[in-house]
Amino acid sequence: MRKLNLIPGNALRLLHCGSDYFACLLAEIAQAHSEIYLETYIFSDDAVALQVRDALIAAATRGVQVRVIIDWVGSGDTRSELLQREFAEGGVECRSFNPWFKRGLARTHRKIVVIDQRIALLGGINIIDDYVADDGSGLILAFPRWDFAVTVQGALLPHIHLEVEAQWLRLGKLALTTRVKLIRELRKQLVVKSHQPMLAALVVRDNLRNRSTIQRAYLQALGMARKRAILANPYFAPGRKLRNALISAAARGVDVTLIIGVGQFALQDAITHSFYPKLLQHGVKIVEYRKTQLHAKVAVIDDEWATVGSSNFDGLSLFVNQEANVVIRDHGFARDLSLHLEQGIADGVAVAAADYANHPWYRRLWYGTAYLIYRGLMRIATLGGYT
Repeated sequence: MRKLNLIPGNALRLLHCGSDYFACLLAEIAQAHSEIYLETYIFSDDAVALQVRDALIAAATRGVQVRVIIDWVGSGDTRSELLQREFAEGGVECRSFNPWFKRGLARTHRKIVVIDQRIALLGGINIIDDYVADDGSGLILAFPRWDFAVTVQGALLPHIHLEVEAQWLRLGKLALTTRVKLIRELRKQLVVKSHQPMLAALVVRDNLRNRSTIQRAYLQALGMARKRAILANPYFAPGRKLRNALISAAARGVDVTLIIGVGQFALQDAITHSFYPKLLQHGVKIVEYRKTQLHAKVAVIDDEWATVGSSNFDGLSLFVNQEANVVIRDHGFARDLSLHLEQGIADGVAVAAADYANHPWYRRLWYGTAYLIYRGLMRIATLGGYT
């Protein structure tokens, strides 16, 4: 298994929920003077999203080159077309990712912003008000959606900029030779001088050179875990390797806790519940987060290793979609994120094996059936990669 390339010289700051994220994003857009790249899965039409739209147009009006990538499925066909027209009228370049599935099933599920090659924002937060449910229902949440992102400055920043710039170019018309050159550029090891202390790595998933990089990062971290691992994710349906890694860590005496979002999609909940018996039997603790919509894709291991990003623990994120996470090795950052995760555990409901055993037979049958259906669909979508 190839070792993760963590590079020194970074400054990262944790952003908690939309209140932190959008305040930072809007302030940085207002200061931009040369270039903005923004890539997102959802670009909504609520008040917060429109504020971001207007800020991007204002930046373009004062001469900043603004390039926006939105996912055709995540933002919706109608919304995507409208945004492209509005942005074009305001001087913003905008491209839609994989409209009508012309390039297969993959979606861009990444949430990345790079401004003036000076600062990047990366994580799980879409361009949508975090008091509005992101499933299209328009439901108003009692508490803001629980999610995280990071700001990145330092040695890792050129890697993030190169990645989002390459994504932009790939969505245009490129000759084959140019595409080959682009792949070579992405493989280069960029060297940047910095006095910042943090070790960090950009971990992206795509269907070419990085098919399993994010899962591999989790497997490596869990394999080295010694004391505690807390992982939060809204959708839990990973392949066997990741499930076994969680069980193996717990068997070694690691305190493994999964914080899982529930209550949004009945089918997803059923699939997730199908994994509970084996995980609980082998000592993995499960906490269902019900306070509000959980959208975080984060983890902390041994108060030293942490990750924040866009990748869910399901077949689509781990085996189909384009994703982006940052992995950080820094005690202070990991401790900061741990405090949030510990609050998430306190706000959640612990699942007991006995409680699950008391579920009626027909409900347990439904859980197993849901998983078999899901596994069959994922094996088709991943050409057998999901196991």
